[in-house]
Amino acid sequence: MQCRHSWIWSLFAVVAFFAAGCSDAPEDRDTPPTTTSSQEDYPNTWRFALEEIEGSVQHAYAEALKSRIEEASDGKVELDIFPYGSLGTSSQLTELVRNGSVDLAFASPGHLADLIPETGIFTLHYVLPDDEAITRALFSGNELTRLFSAAYNEKLLTLLGFVPEGWNAWTANKPLKTPADFEGLRIRTMTSQMSAEAFRNYGADPLQTPYSQVYSDLQLKQIDGQTNPIFAIEEMGFYEVQDTLTMARAAHFISSVVANPEWYAQLPEQQQDWLAMALIEVGKEAWDIQEELNRTRLEAMLEEGQLSVIRLTEQERDAFRQASQSAQEVYLRQAGERGQRILESLRNMIAALERQQASGTDGNGD
Repeated sequence: MQCRHSWIWSLFAVVAFFAAGCSDAPEDRDTPPTTTSSQEDYPNTWRFALEEIEGSVQHAYAEALKSRIEEASDGKVELDIFPYGSLGTSSQLTELVRNGSVDLAFASPGHLADLIPETGIFTLHYVLPDDEAITRALFSGNELTRLFSAAYNEKLLTLLGFVPEGWNAWTANKPLKTPADFEGLRIRTMTSQMSAEAFRNYGADPLQTPYSQVYSDLQLKQIDGQTNPIFAIEEMGFYEVQDTLTMARAAHFISSVVANPEWYAQLPEQQQDWLAMALIEVGKEAWDIQEELNRTRLEAMLEEGQLSVIRLTEQERDAFRQASQSAQEVYLRQAGERGQRILESLRNMIAALERQQASGTDGNGD
């Protein structure tokens, strides 16, 4: 016990010495003393979890967001990016945001619809417009974010915006040109029931497996096909174990950027401004990011010469469009009255954009 007491008193002496040294600042200092506990004296780290690996659309988006926030804050805020696989599956990442373990994350309706049924609208087929300029305009504003914010808030998530990642494509070891081609097909979908329902309408047997498991399941013939944006099919190597890619333009892959509500609410106003401006700037670039990645990744797969690409005709797409209608009824049952309002609002927004486009075209005389 004597040694322990001696060690403790020695430690107190050292601490007192340094405390005295730190407090004895010269009276003629050029700058006033500052408190070391000030939040702005050192960088704050924001943790951002991704549902995709490095090199993906989400990773490019996160890197662009990181650059803008760190530049705007002059290094006072640092964005720490966690690619897929470093923290868990998509559903686990959402829980990490909800409990405050991470501050920001991507949360895709493909899994989120079980928690927030209203988001299942983005897993439905043939709901978003074919015209990519209209789709781009639809996601470039804040109206969609406002439309879904209450539903996210109720589940302890703050919605910051939606990010389109390109058309989903279907892969299998055969063309998928008619709903009959899906009969009995074991296709991997994301984990929500709405994601599965979209393909169940075609007669498929949807299987919900983690993203990291898809390659091995395809290779071992435990599943017969999968659906993802083209860039993801290339970067995950799915085309190495599937020989046919069908481009049906049935649904875009849409993800959302979410924040922990308590973390977001306690951010100083200036930091909220930095985040808001960065989200606006990167949001404008998001379409170009996905367009470039999807184009170059398709070219890369075609160069290897082992993948056949099927592009459905309008007549073939109409057959799928008709077969997909009952999935909307399932969505409305799950999402209730608010889901109905969201679906109607989305249709109205698309119709308004189509009228604006038509008016602009007529005005230009094209």
